[in-house]
Amino acid sequence: MKIIVDAMGGDNAPQAPVMGAIQANKEDGVEVILVGRGEDILKTLADNGISDLPSGMEIAHASEVVEMCDDPATAFRKKKDSSLTVGLNLLKNGAGDAFISAGSTGALLSAATLVTKRIKGIRRAALAPVVPTGNGGAVLIDCGANAECPPEYLLQFAYMGSYYAEKVLGREKPKVGLLNIGAEPSKGTDLQTTVYPMLEAASDAGRIHFVGNVEAREAVQGAVDVIVSDGYSGNIFLKTMEGTGLYLAREIKAMFMKNLFTKLAALLVSGGLKEFKRKMDSSEVGGTALLGISKPVIKAHGSSDAKAIRSAIAKTKEYIASGIIEDITNNIDLMRLDTPAAAEKE
Repeated sequence: MKIIVDAMGGDNAPQAPVMGAIQANKEDGVEVILVGRGEDILKTLADNGISDLPSGMEIAHASEVVEMCDDPATAFRKKKDSSLTVGLNLLKNGAGDAFISAGSTGALLSAATLVTKRIKGIRRAALAPVVPTGNGGAVLIDCGANAECPPEYLLQFAYMGSYYAEKVLGREKPKVGLLNIGAEPSKGTDLQTTVYPMLEAASDAGRIHFVGNVEAREAVQGAVDVIVSDGYSGNIFLKTMEGTGLYLAREIKAMFMKNLFTKLAALLVSGGLKEFKRKMDSSEVGGTALLGISKPVIKAHGSSDAKAIRSAIAKTKEYIASGIIEDITNNIDLMRLDTPAAAEKE
């Protein structure tokens, strides 16, 4: 298995991608292609006391970098020798099994769609992170790739999220919920009320296990395994969870640091506090799959450190082994609304 890593993507590049890849290679035996400015990658190695590239690793030189300020829709075309474009072309041509980048989400989505292509019949690729919930985590799809969605997008998201929960998270008959402001089928905007009977019909046919609308608080408590949403609402849900986690962590720390007695109490519950911190730590999650792309493409968090990149590589290995792309491809006919408009937009 060979993973292609964008060495120039993210706030901490090239340090984080290079050293995260080194760790994955050394400790997990993963073969890696580092894509980026060769001189910058070699300097990073030298700065970390590494004189030679480890066995199983190679560098693919790319002279340009897609910056966060670049137009996401056109950056990869204007910068044809960027690490993003070169890396995805390597994936397309079979040089590696997957591509990971911590760079611009919009540019990665656009480039993956046009270079490696969507699975035929999938209308839009979706970001599908696993968010911490009361049942050990749920797939949130979509969380920002598609701000405006017609009902067919959400229908396809439900199928893809269900396959991911089953194949990657190991959930048997994963429960699928539609993120909404109430449990009743009549609640929500036109989008939610229109897609609800579509999801219900798919559930009645035994294709997914749709359990109805789910409010944000129930979703966090673990009511479902898959949270289906448009990218706008899903991104607000995700960012609220992240902010709440940071706030709680800060408040709990302050509470235990008040005096000697609270510090002693902290020692008694230190194991639980560490576990809570681990659950809320984005570096443990590593990366988010772009579901619907014909080859494995993983978006790592923009602020990823080396640990997060290594985690992203580990998650990518699971994603490759899951066979989820084949599942989506083989079941695409169940996920389509065969209308002239839909066919026109593919």
